[in-house]
Amino acid sequence: MRVALATCATKPEPDPDEPLLVAALAEAGVEPRVLAWDDPAAAWHEVEMCVIRSTWNYPHHPDEFLAWARRVAGVTRMYNPLAIVAGNYHKSYLRGLAERGVPVVDTIHVTRGAAPELAQILDERGWERAVVKPAVSAASLGTWRLDRAEAAACQQRFADDVARRDTMVQPYMRAVEGPGERALIWIDGALTHAIRKTARFVGEHEEVSPAVPIAGDERRLAETALAPIADQLLYARVDVVRDDAGAPRIMELELIEPSLYLAEHPPALARLVAAIVARSRG
Repeated sequence: MRVALATCATKPEPDPDEPLLVAALAEAGVEPRVLAWDDPAAAWHEVEMCVIRSTWNYPHHPDEFLAWARRVAGVTRMYNPLAIVAGNYHKSYLRGLAERGVPVVDTIHVTRGAAPELAQILDERGWERAVVKPAVSAASLGTWRLDRAEAAACQQRFADDVARRDTMVQPYMRAVEGPGERALIWIDGALTHAIRKTARFVGEHEEVSPAVPIAGDERRLAETALAPIADQLLYARVDVVRDDAGAPRIMELELIEPSLYLAEHPPALARLVAAIVARSRG
């Protein structure tokens, strides 16, 4: 069995999951092929399945990435599937979650073009600090924060961002400095583990903890968010943070190429490999 692990020609940072997954697949009798989505010579038709992993430069080329995903889905099985990729690459999916009643971090979606007044957004929402990020992004790409007093001075930077791409504005969640942002890992139908992540902005390094317990309210939130699409997913990561009242909210729902922190919880690696083997045979 030949399984492609989709990456990119030049990773912006190393992928700690990759060597673990390659070795574990090989041990399970699978031939893993690490292929770059942006390599025109990659032979996707020669594999039984493609698992998207570290395609982390796709926010720079979203249209090309979606075209690649359509081509691959036309010649082999792809996980997560094309419909999931198309629905998750742009963070407007947060609006859909909110419309379903799933608690998410409050988000102002700004369509590419003319920028509204940043100070007015913060005033209307009563935010003392805010985070600005692209609607299509990975890691900390283009993500920055500001205080309310800096809004006027930051207007030009904000306007430049909006002129280039769809953009989001969110409140700065103070809990990222205490309990932290929690990444809940979901593999083949179940939550396997969680880790604590530090807040990360452009140019900064992310630090992660060992595996931590998943609180009951976090588990319920993640399962509610994933419920309508759970049967389509090989993997998912649900990033949550607590609001000022202590309730968990979804910061991001990562369904395309999330780090799964497999080194922090080896049973998750075994579960992922077993799921890949089962799907490649199916």
